[in-house]
This record gives sequence, structure tokens and C-alpha cells, in this order.
Amino acid sequence: MPGRTLSKWVAAMVAIMTLGAGAAMADGAVLTGTVSYRVRIMLPVTANVRVQLLDVSLADAPAKVLGETTAEGASPPYHYVIAYDPSDILPGHRYAVSARITDGDELLFISTTQHAVFGDGPDATDIMVERVVKQDLPDASAVGEWVAEDIAGGGVIDYAQTTLTIAADGAVHGSGGCNRFSGSATIDGSALRFGPMAATNMACTPAQMDQEQKFFAALGKVAAFRLDRTQGKLVLLDDGHDELVVLAAL
Repeated sequence: MPGRTLSKWVAAMVAIMTLGAGAAMADGAVLTGTVSYRVRIMLPVTANVRVQLLDVSLADAPAKVLGETTAEGASPPYHYVIAYDPSDILPGHRYAVSARITDGDELLFISTTQHAVFGDGPDATDIMVERVVKQDLPDASAVGEWVAEDIAGGGVIDYAQTTLTIAADGAVHGSGGCNRFSGSATIDGSALRFGPMAATNMACTPAQMDQEQKFFAALGKVAAFRLDRTQGKLVLLDDGHDELVVLAAL
């Protein structure tokens, strides 16, 4: 092959390789990981294992979904590959992956701790989810273990589980989504009042702290409760019987 022709051929191949690399970058990037749970049960064939990549930087807005996929596998750990656009990853922002397992409209499992990615440490892409149990409530009592599904009409964020445990003697403890808390409650029929709560003082993402503050503020306004035995829901109400927090039985 003459020297000039060879030079042209090499230049053409370099151009093709450069274009190919550019196309691959334009297509985005991927995160890979697994979703697992500790209980020894098989999911129904209709279950969906959904994983999301979230921008969790904003405290006063829902997390922004940057990518979403369905994890695959016959049994846990379920493997996922979630695609995202690298240009969406901005300096100074916080990112996390979250997972939930549903069967139709029923929530079966949810991730309860933050799995941070694109931060200072390794990407936490192996997600352990916790079981959410829907059960009939045996009587009209707020006593039990609960997880928040809605706070002040704003929903909840997937990766920050807000929990509430009310004991028969009125002792109360749980997690606001970041910090553990404890205190007491007074129950008289359908009337319910929470006393002051003592809490730890950890710092979490702005979104977690915002959810936690709204939850603590709601507890201070609670005057009554309503139970939905069939759905296993506890609804905390204010003096006007407007809904403050909706919780599901754990």
C-alpha cells in the first residue's frame, strides 16, 4: 500500500474510532448493582423490582428521577443496570439509588437507608430492601409499628423511611427519616396526643431533614387518629380532623 494511501486509511480509521467513542458517550452511562432482602420468601410472578437513580439535593421538592429500570432475576439478589446521562450529574449535588418491590398497587419491600452514588466514597449500588406488611388490625388501637406513606400531603421520599412505634404503655420511638427519636403519647379512645420528643442530632441530606422536620411538626399537631383495618393504615388527625400523616402497619 503506497505511503500516501496508507496515511489516508489510518486517518479514516482514527476518525471512525473517534466518532464511535463520541456516540457511546452520547448514549450515556450505566450503574449496576443488586436488590436483596433478608426474609426467605419468593416474590409473586407479577412482582416488579424497580430501581431509580435520584437527585436528592433539594429539601423542598421531590427527588428528581435521572434514570429508572426493572431489576431482573429468578430470586434475590436481583440484578439491575440503570442508564443515565452523565451531563445530569452536577457538582455539589447529592445522588442516590433507591428500590421498591410492588405487586400491582401493593408495596411489598422498600429501601429504608440512603444508598449514595457519585459522592466521595464508593457507589452504594447493592440495595437491601425491607419488607412492608399490610395486615388487618385486630382492634381500634394506634398501638403498633408503622411506616409513613404520606406526611402533610407531600408524600415521602423512597430512601428515607419515617417510622413510628407506639407501645401499649404510651412509650413512643422511631425514626424521622434521619434521626432516631423517643417520647410518649396519651391515647383515650380515638383521641391521641404526643408529648415532646427527644431525638439524635445527625445531619442527613436536605430532603431527609425536610421530611423529618415536617413529621415532627405534624406529631405536635396530632389530636386524634383513625384506623383503616382492611388496609392496615393509621391516619393521624389534627383538631379539625384533617389528615396530617398516613402510616401503614409494619
